[in-house]
Amino acid sequence: MRDKDGNEHGVFTGKQPRQAALKAANRCNGTKSEPITIRLRERGTKKVQVFKAWKEIVKAPENRPNWMPEEISKPFVKKEKIEKIE
Repeated sequence: MRDKDGNEHGVFTGKQPRQAALKAANRCNGTKSEPITIRLRERGTKKVQVFKAWKEIVKAPENRPNWMPEEISKPFVKKEKIEKIE
């Protein structure tokens, strides 16, 4: 995960960049009306995936396990662009 200045902090992994972005979005405070920007650098490349991310409180599925609360936090991401590091 990168900030605007190019400093890297935090590692989120997944088979696809979107999966890693969903993990990062689950820890953010963005809302649908005010999403935050997440920048993730692909490991071993010079590509930076840029996503808009937010989370919403939604009702848990009907077949939820007993330990799961009735309302859960669900992350959402929307891919904006791919930046290249020079």
